Amino acid sequence: MEQEFELIAKTFMGLEPVLAQELTGLGAHNVQQGRRMVSFTGDQEMMYRANFQLHTAIRILKPIKHFKAHSADEVYDEVKKLNWDQYLDNHQTFAIDSVVYSDNFRNSLFVTYRVKDAITDWFREKSGTRPNISVSNPDIRFNIHIADEDATLSLDSSGESLHRRGYRQESVEAPINEVLAAGMILQTGWHGECDFIDPMCGSGTLLIEADLIAHNMSPGIFRKGYAFEKWPDFNQELFDKIYNDDSKEQDFTHHIYGYDIDMKAVNTAKLNIKAAGLSKDITLEQADFKDFKRPAEKSIIVMNPPYGERISTPDLLGTYKMIGERLKHAFQGNDAWIVSYREECFDQIGLKPSIKIPLYNGSLECEFRKYSIFDGRMKDFRSEGGVVKTDQEREEMSERRFKKHRDFKKDFDEGQEENEGGDIRSFHFHSILEEKRREREEHRSLRDQGDRRFGRDHDRDEKRFGDDHNDRRFGRDHDDRRKSFRGNHDDQRWNHDDHIQKDRRFGDYRYRSTKESSSNSRDGQGLRRGGQYDGRPRKSNNFKKDNDEE
Repeated sequence: MEQEFELIAKTFMGLEPVLAQELTGLGAHNVQQGRRMVSFTGDQEMMYRANFQLHTAIRILKPIKHFKAHSADEVYDEVKKLNWDQYLDNHQTFAIDSVVYSDNFRNSLFVTYRVKDAITDWFREKSGTRPNISVSNPDIRFNIHIADEDATLSLDSSGESLHRRGYRQESVEAPINEVLAAGMILQTGWHGECDFIDPMCGSGTLLIEADLIAHNMSPGIFRKGYAFEKWPDFNQELFDKIYNDDSKEQDFTHHIYGYDIDMKAVNTAKLNIKAAGLSKDITLEQADFKDFKRPAEKSIIVMNPPYGERISTPDLLGTYKMIGERLKHAFQGNDAWIVSYREECFDQIGLKPSIKIPLYNGSLECEFRKYSIFDGRMKDFRSEGGVVKTDQEREEMSERRFKKHRDFKKDFDEGQEENEGGDIRSFHFHSILEEKRREREEHRSLRDQGDRRFGRDHDRDEKRFGDDHNDRRFGRDHDDRRKSFRGNHDDQRWNHDDHIQKDRRFGDYRYRSTKESSSNSRDGQGLRRGGQYDGRPRKSNNFKKDNDEE
């Protein structure tokens, strides 16, 4: 039996329990949750599977040294003690990522430089030559993590972040991260037991991740490569076996529906879904959620409406009020899950959530709330034996920790004439910073009028209205703003004259050596299930037409 070693799976804050469940299901040992990470032990096969099969991991690290360090020079000394020709040679390039939480180190970039110096000096002293640095496309990537005085140096087995699945062809403004989308779906407990609906689908990320989960498909099938494929001990045969193993996949007998009021978003979602080869399972339409009507089949809604941060919309509170109204009147007997940032928005929904899950979307501390929709009053529903919150959900809620004073300070004027009749994605975006600046100017003007009236000095410092509080809530999620892959899957990178390692990922879908494909292999018309579905699309009955009644 191959010896096991320590591994670390990185994720977003709030997704640690879901990732731990995924790792346990894969057969990982010694699974322990941490902050934005889950540690575990496994062999080489487990490391390959973790990269290829986990839905909620951002990257998989393999620690190679733990040590104490109080200064950058001590980091240099400890790193230089390693036998570096185990990990790379003079002809390979490398890069270093640093994450530092310590008062002993003022600049994480300086830590990066000292680790680089230690590696290159080791090679120079041994052979007279040294490997080069490549920030954009290194052969080997290392990670140094320092918390107080505890340092961990790791090999990055993933390379490019695992949220970059490879199916995204186009994007919309502020798309949801693929790992976060998958984590939200897994938190609902849905694995394809009923229809899935995203009424504000944007570029279709939730729809695609839902289909992967419903079929129990590995999200790594779309990727072009992993960092561990360039390691000296890479086992090509083992990884091919993992890549071609579809024995755990399952049929999905229900359907997935996506809607958006913006036609550009719908077309973008269609491109991404076609690239993933999942058109058979997913129906897309342009529609406004205010026209949503009761679905014919048992369904679950998972939605990510605008927060008023990176994307804003006229009458934001009115939008959430409309969401609550539609759920109450057209989704009885089903569950809806909504992620958002503002408490005011949740209040406008007007429904009591059965569970609240804190999670981060970029730098925003959001909540993911479940609403069990029933007909009539809650008192009557409970008297008839209905359950709004199960014992398990109560227990989970008691374990969740929320900040007592979350930053929900934005006020919205629902009476503005420009917002009357505003819809969810009218894309009349406005800058919240501009609104705050306008509010400060109005406040200053009124105060100055009062100062002049009462003889006060209106030129004194206005510390209470500085710019600091404007910027706290407007962090950027660098993952969401990265440019998406815009090539076709049959472009020059997938040339049939290339190495087998490239051939196996696209074209014939999965490479099965030089033998003929077995009877259960995929057909060769693209990625999954024959690529683009050429049957008749499934018609949606979830939105009202002009002559429909409530």
